[in-house]
Amino acid sequence: MTTVARPRLGYTLRRVHPAATAQALIRGSIRDEAWVRPALLGVTALAAVIYVWNLTVNGYANTYYSAAALAASKDWAAWFFGSIDASNFITVDKPPLSTMIMGLSVRAFGLSSWSILLPEALMGVASVLVLYRAVRRSFGAAAGLIAALVLAVTPVAALMFRFDNPDALLTLLLVSAAWAFLKALEDGRLRWVIVAAALVGFGFLTKYLQAYLVLPAFIFTYAIAAPGSWRRRLGHLSVAGAVVLVSSGWWVAIVEAIPASMRPFIGGSTNNSVLDLIFGYDGLGRIFGGSGGQGAPAGGGGGSVVRLASCGSPTPSSRRRSRGCSRSPAWRWSAGCSSAVARRGPIVPAPATSCGACGSA
Repeated sequence: MTTVARPRLGYTLRRVHPAATAQALIRGSIRDEAWVRPALLGVTALAAVIYVWNLTVNGYANTYYSAAALAASKDWAAWFFGSIDASNFITVDKPPLSTMIMGLSVRAFGLSSWSILLPEALMGVASVLVLYRAVRRSFGAAAGLIAALVLAVTPVAALMFRFDNPDALLTLLLVSAAWAFLKALEDGRLRWVIVAAALVGFGFLTKYLQAYLVLPAFIFTYAIAAPGSWRRRLGHLSVAGAVVLVSSGWWVAIVEAIPASMRPFIGGSTNNSVLDLIFGYDGLGRIFGGSGGQGAPAGGGGGSVVRLASCGSPTPSSRRRSRGCSRSPAWRWSAGCSSAVARRGPIVPAPATSCGACGSA
């Protein structure tokens, strides 16, 4: 009599050994030399120290975006539109992806300098790691570590990743797009082309057309160096173009489809249109110069919300007081001055440092 073995269904779960897992984390891949993973951990720790140490010394950093993060933490509509106030009077002059992340952090941990700036610092650490992976693929571990170290200790990077401007998220997205693009360039797989295109699209939702500065280099390089026939490359580039368009334009399409009376005014625009902001102040205006439209201060320099809320230029006495005031967080109401911050509505809270409240720039 023949016995038929019953097939085993499902997957066999392997036992996880904490000691082996920790050793693999420290040692890294067996293809790497023994010094690579400890060096990478050291560079990562250095970046974390540079970007996180004494982070709250910057207070609320750029209060223009801090106010938007506070609004995003209090109202989901303000979170979606990138409004500068929870009453949705007006938006900042940038797309909302960066303030969305900060708003979620403030909603989870409460309003503080730490909850606003920590996501930016973590984006910096992630950018260092992704850059290492991108460079390592083509030039080896040593070159990847050098690139990561240079980024970690570059002064302008330390400033950028310790501040709440959208540049931190834009850098992370574009470095990640370059990593995915290099993988697509190696194996010619469409999925990595799509990933790279989607990341560029999300970069557009972080700082509009600045994210597209990498596209000419990506397109030209893929067209001449990617594996496969010309037809295959052009097909991949066509799909990538569609992905960039969709991932960039979905938010713009939704906002433009909503009647102006049912959404906040688009800050920095001249006619309450996202398209005007994209191709105007945040587009050609960056090349040829020009100011934003009515409403919130276009560009949102640090402390601009507080200066507008003060309804007037600082007097000599206020300048003297500003030199001696502390940098502890303070709150003030712009009662009677909200027209300087928004085109309609009564009172807008603006986070600030007490130096900003004294009238310093």
